[in-house]
Amino acid sequence: MRSFYLTDAGKVRDHNEDSVLIVHNSENEVLMAIADGMGGHSAGEVASSIAISYLGKHFNESFKNMSKVDAVNWLRDSVNEINSSIFTYEREHPESKGMGTTLVTAILTPKYILFGNIGDSSGFVMKDGHLHKVTYDHTLVNLLVSAGELTKEEAKDHPKKNVLMKALGANDPIDIDIFDCDMEIDEVLLCSDGLTNMLEEDQIERVLLGEGDIEDKVIKLIRKANNRGGTDNISVAYLQRKEGEE
Repeated sequence: MRSFYLTDAGKVRDHNEDSVLIVHNSENEVLMAIADGMGGHSAGEVASSIAISYLGKHFNESFKNMSKVDAVNWLRDSVNEINSSIFTYEREHPESKGMGTTLVTAILTPKYILFGNIGDSSGFVMKDGHLHKVTYDHTLVNLLVSAGELTKEEAKDHPKKNVLMKALGANDPIDIDIFDCDMEIDEVLLCSDGLTNMLEEDQIERVLLGEGDIEDKVIKLIRKANNRGGTDNISVAYLQRKEGEE
């Protein structure tokens, strides 16, 4: 497996509140994660860092040859610990009130692939030359689309399209959506909404199917998002399952 990740502040924000991680262990198991922080006084950056730092440390210390059921429980327990840590930080630092973060993660093992999601950062897979979104955005407009009150086209430019219905540090208790993924996939892509708000899924797909190595494709996605305005921080984590893919 080959992987690469990159995060960029974008063209409008003066700092980056996203955090990204890809960790490989000795058992050929991989954790990928992106957290998109929110909150003033750099509190969003703190919230996303709490999430990603905990996941990386916890994966290295405790994740090894887990069954799928145990991995699901590991993800749920991890999210509860992260949520508690964010609320604790907020109590101890009143200036950070309102801080929180999205989280999208993927766990890949030789026996199963799981995605987890809270908020509006996205998880995709590439299969048979087509990009498929796995995760579900916890946004107000997505809820309205699901209820039939908005069309997908109306949702794209809705003034409240970034209003989150669920986020770490905003909901207690919190639960993470977990998706059991088909093993017959070629690639995994995680990204913050700084990418998906700037590029359509077919545009992302064309970059991933185009020329260049794995690093080139991640850089190209971020460059394209910035060329279209770069109104938010942009983070991408990308993994190709087969060695030698281009």
